[in-house]
Amino acid sequence: MKESQHIEWKESWRDEYLKWICGFANAEGGVLVIGRNDTGTAVGVDNAKKLLEDLPNKIRDVLGIMVDVHLTKADGKELIEIRVEPYPSPISYKGEYHYRSGSTKQELKGAGLERFLLKKRGRHWDDAPEPSFTAKSCSATAMRLFKQRAAESGRMERAVLRDRREVILGNLELTEKQWLKRAACLLFCDRPEKFVSGAWIKIGFFITDGDLRYQDEVHGSLFEQVEKTLELLHTKYLKAYISYQGLHRRETFLFPYAALREALLNAVVHKDYSSGIPIQISVYDDRVVFWNS
Repeated sequence: MKESQHIEWKESWRDEYLKWICGFANAEGGVLVIGRNDTGTAVGVDNAKKLLEDLPNKIRDVLGIMVDVHLTKADGKELIEIRVEPYPSPISYKGEYHYRSGSTKQELKGAGLERFLLKKRGRHWDDAPEPSFTAKSCSATAMRLFKQRAAESGRMERAVLRDRREVILGNLELTEKQWLKRAACLLFCDRPEKFVSGAWIKIGFFITDGDLRYQDEVHGSLFEQVEKTLELLHTKYLKAYISYQGLHRRETFLFPYAALREALLNAVVHKDYSSGIPIQISVYDDRVVFWNS
């Protein structure tokens, strides 16, 4: 038996190990064994019966959760096993949020903590309201581009697209009470990085991994970023092979337009926008690499 995602060994009890129990509860659950050293050898605990009585109450009072505490034996030594179930709601230790990842415990902070809390509540980062962004703040260009593409695809009726901005945003489930969600900032703000750090695309042309020849940054709403990036790739970054059919000149790109568009859309849609890192596209003579966080 080894320490793992679900098992942690400690030689003796210390109150700071409540953080480990908190980490198990916030992850997939696990077992904290008191009375084994770092190699897994049973060394036993002298006050096993007292711990058996005290720990359930201490864990309940500090963490607000119930755990199973058992007295076991190994190699003639008494051990305490604390079995922790995963909790659907976030559990804190004195205002700190800990999480079990692999065989380590981590304290969640910043964007990681925000993602964790939202996930526990069944929400996503871009689903949270952004009070400082309103329907009036929406880019007219982004709204027009969305309506044009929606009409062309046939997914929304033209009559619906003539409704007020507030109604359209509501139909897209981008509103919550009187607020717009962060996703609306990304889709309809002309400078979404004002609200979301790193919400733009960086393109570079490389001869080798360490030899960058030129680069561009693409800003604007996500709708505009997709359009501008595809245009830049075809007009500046990708080479076309020239051939002739009779009097007609033909240009054939190494990568089909539909494939580039699909890769770009995947990079935009599946990015973790809470990371603050822009999408990066690296163009070489023989390949294009799309990267997102």
